[in-house]
Amino acid sequence: MVTAAWATVLVGLHAVAGFFVLNAVLTESEGSWDRTVTGTVRLMAGLGLMVELMALAGTAAGVNTGRLQRWWYAPVAVLVVIALVRMVFAPRP
Repeated sequence: MVTAAWATVLVGLHAVAGFFVLNAVLTESEGSWDRTVTGTVRLMAGLGLMVELMALAGTAAGVNTGRLQRWWYAPVAVLVVIALVRMVFAPRP
């Protein structure tokens, strides 16, 4: 019972982080006059990273107590890498 609740919370955190990361990936500059796109992309990617760090803490606690398996680190790793890459390669106006 506790494992299912734990997994549900982690899936919810991954969904929220995925929303932020997806917004960071899909945000594009509207033209040379658009100066806010870099800040928007970095904000969305940063929020995704923040939520994923909470998910990482929950995943680490679950794996260390034996309630979750190690594959639960995979969604964290994927979303963190995508968010970091998008922050580094944010569009420049």
